[in-house]
Amino acid sequence: MNKPDSPTIDLIAAVLSEAVTYVLEISTQKTIAYADTLQTIPKLIMRPDISCFVQLSGDFNGLIVFNFSDRTAVKLYQSYMISMGIPKEDLVKDFTSNEVTDSIGELFNQVVGEFTRLIETQFGLSILWGQPKVLALTSAITLTIDADYHENRRIAFSIDNDRFQTEVALEQTQFTSMPEFKRP
Repeated sequence: MNKPDSPTIDLIAAVLSEAVTYVLEISTQKTIAYADTLQTIPKLIMRPDISCFVQLSGDFNGLIVFNFSDRTAVKLYQSYMISMGIPKEDLVKDFTSNEVTDSIGELFNQVVGEFTRLIETQFGLSILWGQPKVLALTSAITLTIDADYHENRRIAFSIDNDRFQTEVALEQTQFTSMPEFKRP
């Protein structure tokens, strides 16, 4: 484990940051950066214009929300499609179109898959997730989770000069390395 004194939510946020960066850089052929600062937040909020969320369950439980401005959502969609060989003139420009929301959902399904793989590799823990849900929003929605999710973080990302955020909530849990044991 990276820093034994770090709260588990911070370790999870670091792994999630790596997964987001890895998947989006491959999928969009763009540089994705994230802030070195984690923000502690009181609750998760789905924000306009595009929001995507996915619930985690298994060896630990949590919730992840991805928030994008209309411009950033369209940029991610277009970069993803162009990297697959679709001509730019064939791409939609309206962030509420099904093509944009479906692409955002697919990208973040890949992100959560990579996140799960990294969690299994680094911590030996298994998590399951449903299909990410993507919504085009005109106003913010605060998520109230019927669980003991006291830990919440926000991570800021950028693609070119456009920013987006990821918010993560985690049940109260602490990862501790198993002490080494040798059989007599």
